Amino acid sequence: MTRPRQALKLTDEESWELLSHVALGRIVFTMKAMPAIRPVNHLVDNKAIIIRSHLGAAIVGHASNDGAVVCYEADDLDPERHTGWSVIVTGTARLVSDRAAVARYMGLLEPWADGQMDHVIRITPQIITGIRLVGWCR
Repeated sequence: MTRPRQALKLTDEESWELLSHVALGRIVFTMKAMPAIRPVNHLVDNKAIIIRSHLGAAIVGHASNDGAVVCYEADDLDPERHTGWSVIVTGTARLVSDRAAVARYMGLLEPWADGQMDHVIRITPQIITGIRLVGWCR
C-alpha cells in the first residue's frame, strides 16, 4: 500500500533554480477566448523565461503589441514513484525587439522543432509558484 504524497511549497528561489535546470515546458495563453497550450523549450535569464517561436505561431501575435498574459509551467515528475516538482510562472509575454538580445538568445536557445524560429519571446513573471511532491516508495 502506498502512503499519500506531500506537496511542499517551493520558495521563489527554489522555483527559479529548478526552472533553470530543465529545458522543456508548456506555455498557456488565450486563443479565440479559449485556453491554448504549446510545449516549448526555454532558458531562464535574469528571472525571465525566454522562448523562441515562428511568425505563424499564435503566441507571437499575442506577444506583439502590448504583450499577452500567459502561464508557463515546467516540471520533472516520476510517473512510477509519483514524486517530483512543478513550477508555474504567471506573467506577461512580449516579443524581444532589441537586435543584440535577439541574436544572443538565438545563439543560446536552439529550437527543438525544425523551421524558422526567428522570434524571441520574454515572459516577465508577476507570480511564481512551485510544489515538490515527496513521499514514500511502495
